[in-house]
This record gives sequence, C-alpha cells and structure tokens, in this order.
Amino acid sequence: MIDWFVQTLRSYPEIAIFLSLGLGYYFGSFTYKGLGLGAVTATLIAAVIIGQLGITIGSPLKPTFFLMFLFAIGYGVGPQFVRGIAQDGIPQALFAVVVCFFCLGAAYGGAKLAGYSVGSAAGLYAGSQTISASMGLATDAINRLGLSPEEAKKTLDAMPVAYAVTYIFGTIGSAIVLALLGPALLGIDLEAACKRYEEKHGGKREAGGPGTAWHQFEFRAFRVKERGPVVGKTSQEAEALIPDQRVFIQSIRRDGKILDATADTVIHAGDIVAVAGRREVLVSLLGAGADEVNDRELLAVPIEGVDVYVTNKDVDGKTLAQLANQPGARGVFLRRIVRGATATNIPILADTQLHRGDIVTLVGRTQDVTVATKMLGYPDRATDVADVAFIGAAITIGALLGALVYKVGSVPLTLSTSGGVLIAGLFFGWLRSVRPTFGRIPSPTVWFMNSVGLNVFIAVVGISSGPGFVAGLQQLGFSLFLWGVAVTTVPLILAMYVGKYLFRFDDAIVLGACSGARTTTASLGMINDRAKSQIPGLGYTVTYAVGNTLLTVWGMVLVILLT
Repeated sequence: MIDWFVQTLRSYPEIAIFLSLGLGYYFGSFTYKGLGLGAVTATLIAAVIIGQLGITIGSPLKPTFFLMFLFAIGYGVGPQFVRGIAQDGIPQALFAVVVCFFCLGAAYGGAKLAGYSVGSAAGLYAGSQTISASMGLATDAINRLGLSPEEAKKTLDAMPVAYAVTYIFGTIGSAIVLALLGPALLGIDLEAACKRYEEKHGGKREAGGPGTAWHQFEFRAFRVKERGPVVGKTSQEAEALIPDQRVFIQSIRRDGKILDATADTVIHAGDIVAVAGRREVLVSLLGAGADEVNDRELLAVPIEGVDVYVTNKDVDGKTLAQLANQPGARGVFLRRIVRGATATNIPILADTQLHRGDIVTLVGRTQDVTVATKMLGYPDRATDVADVAFIGAAITIGALLGALVYKVGSVPLTLSTSGGVLIAGLFFGWLRSVRPTFGRIPSPTVWFMNSVGLNVFIAVVGISSGPGFVAGLQQLGFSLFLWGVAVTTVPLILAMYVGKYLFRFDDAIVLGACSGARTTTASLGMINDRAKSQIPGLGYTVTYAVGNTLLTVWGMVLVILLT
C-alpha cells in the first residue's frame, strides 16, 4: 500500500501539491493567542516532507501561480500605494521606505557576516521579514546569474531551508518586539495614547466610533405635543436643534396617513414622527414629555445596508465630520470602514478621512442610502463573478513589459515577469479604485489568488527542494536561527525609534506604522489587543502597501547585491 501511494505521487505530482496544500492549511490554522505557523510555513514544511519521496514537478506550474499571486498583491494594495506616494500619506510612505531599507541592510549584513550563499541569504531575508513573495523574485534573479544547472539547483535548494528556519521567529518575534517590547522601549502607555487620540479626533463627541450616533442607532416613533419644540419647523430644522448629533426624521403619520419626511417637510402638533438616532437624543429633541408610540406600520420603513466602494475624487481625503454635513449624507449612518488588501478596520472618528478604494458600510432608508452611494462611489454588492478577461489581460501586459531587457553597456536590466506583473497589479488596482466600471475581482477571488497562488508556489519549491533540505539544515545549524532573530529584531527596533523621534508619529499609531512597513499582520492584532482599540490600524494601510511592494522586490535586489 505504501509503495503504491509513493509511486502514485511520483506519477501524478499534482496530487502531491494538493496534499501539501491540505496539510499546510490544516496545520497552519492552529494558533495560540493569535500566533501560529500560518498556511505558508506549514505548507512549506509539509511539502518538504513529501519531497523526500523524490517527486519531480514540471517548471511552468510554479511561475504561473506565482504571477497570479503577485498580481493579486498589487491589485489589493494599489489604491493605498498610489495615495501614499502621491498625497497626504507621504510621511507614512517615506517611513515605510526607510524601514524596508533597514530590512534589506540587516539581511545583507547578516548574510555577509555569516558567510551564507546567495540562496541561503535570500531565504534568511524572506523568512526573517516574513515576505514569502520575495523568494519568487530571488528565484528569477538566481536563474539569470548564468550558473550551471547543478550550481543553480544547489543555490535554489538552500533558499527554503533558510526560510523555514527563520520564518517562525520572523512571525512570532516581530509580534513580541512590536506589541510587547515596543511600548516599553518607547515609553508609551498604548491604551492611554489611543484614548487621547480618540478624544483629540472626535471620539468623545459622539461623531463616530462604537456606541455613537455614527455607528449605532434606534428607530422610534413619538407623538408631537402642542407646544413641542419642533412644531412648525421643517424636518431639517428640527434635526439641527442638536447639531452635534445625527438624528433624522424618516416618516410622519398625519391624519391617519403616512408621509415620507423630506428635509422641507413641516412638522405639526399631533403628528407621529418616526426618528432614527439615539433614544435619549430623540426624547430631548422632541421634548421631555414626548410620548413614545408603538406604530408598527409607521416604523416599517425600508432599511438597507450597503457596502459602498469609495471612488469619488470630491470626497477623497475629506473627514467624516465634513461629509456628514453634505446633503447626500442625510438619513444615513456609517457602520464600518475597511481599507487595504488586509481589510483593516478603520476607526470611525469625526476626523477620520475617507480615501478612494475604501469600502464603507452604510445603513438607512433605501432612498437615502441610494443618494449617499452616488455621493461616495459605487455599490459594492456581493457577487461571485470575477472579470477574468481583465485578470488575464492585465497579467499578460505586466509580464510582457517585465520580460523586456534593457542593456546599460554590457549589463542587462529587467524587471522580470514577476516584477512586471506586480507593477501591473498596482496600476490596475489603483485604476479600479477610480474607474470601477471594469476589472471587478470579488474579495474571495482576490484571497484565493493571493493565498492559494502563493502556497502552490511554496508547495512546488518545498517538494522540489525536499531531498536537500535536511542536509542543508544540518550544514547551517542553529546559528541560522540566531541570525534570523537578529535580522528580524534590529530593523524593528530601529523602525520604532525612527517613527517616534524622526517622523514624530503619534504614539497611538507609530507601532501600527511599524507593523505595516514590515507587513506583519500578526503584530498589528497584538498591538490592537494591547491598545484595546483599532486606532493603531490608522498607521498600517499606507505603510503596508509600500512595504509589501518594496520588500517583495528586495528579494531580487539582495541577489544582485551579493553577486
């Protein structure tokens, strides 16, 4: 039975790939306090073990899935990357660039001091910085060095060994350094800093955030008394009686008939009005002696919750407080803001800015939500259909441009197909955020391209290098793990001090910016837990977009520097 199984995997290597994926995703899902191997490392380990059986896999499969992965990465971070470079995210973008150079320098210096080969150095860099995608570009660069087939294979086989040994601390260690050591090193009370940030940016004025009128509301019906403060006023005038709150008169029962309440509708004594807002505010608005009425028909207002893709350049960069005063915002409540490829939840504060590419969840009457959607962008309604024609064309364009070789003297310069596809993803992802009439890729599809694309590549690498993995580990020994600790830790410590004292980021977001620049989502989760707030995420999205791009490209740059 065992012999048949082994022979079957050798005859049908695609089965070995799917087995690696299944084992990798299963064991990678186990976590302890939010930390675990993750699907990538678990898939690599599973593939290396299966690779001991001597399985040969054809070459086109690996680059095909890797290009799919790179395009998904670029597509997801494109809007934040372009905005960070071109607009008010410049300080965070520059900070991410500085941190990325720290990461490259640490890996280069560590590899030089330890005397590692190019393949081991590339693996050390990829694992210590938890940037698996860099191995693809490093592979392209190594294949262009003109090495003999035997030497090239030996160099490439060393890469996953170093990656696997250093990745675990790269993930866990970065979370420990940033979330646990970071506040102590910088002298920050993270929870207090986030509270101060919320107060400074409107969190205490109930203009946004959990438990405020932006986020939660009730729908109640009240009878207007003869001398009520709203008698004779229009709906808009009545709503403006408490300017710091968001309350909306949605419908009115008058003389037994139900009327939709517009901004100009005048309120009469004896009317029963249906109002959206916080209950204590509603009572204050309509008078302390207002009588609440249980009018089911009046309260049966069509309510809709819609995800809206922000694309309108007129709202790009405006705060929620500014947008709340727009006519199109009347009657609408904001439930959530999601930003970036990692779907980071952005705190809802009065000073929180909306950007192109954000996805916001609106709640309100259907007609009000429709008006607000037109003001912001396009409805991002659930669909299972991806624009595959767009995906194929965009990857083709990027790969063709990347395949071009320019010679400066006798030195050939090229982006490589991998670099070209990454840039294509950035461009088309940004273009989609401003022209969303084409190129739709549902979030589950982006996840599949991103996660499965990378892990198929990793599985092929692990299976192919499996026979040499054990020998390489025995040769490099425990010192490789220690070098990984150093190369992980040094850039993070430098990043924290540079972010606080050179870029002068707010204490509430500096650690989130460090997490983004190093693309370590696990550490952001721990930082948010310690802060008991989502505020650190405000420093994460722009830095993640820039860091994810540069750290991936550094895989190729490191090979060039070491040869």
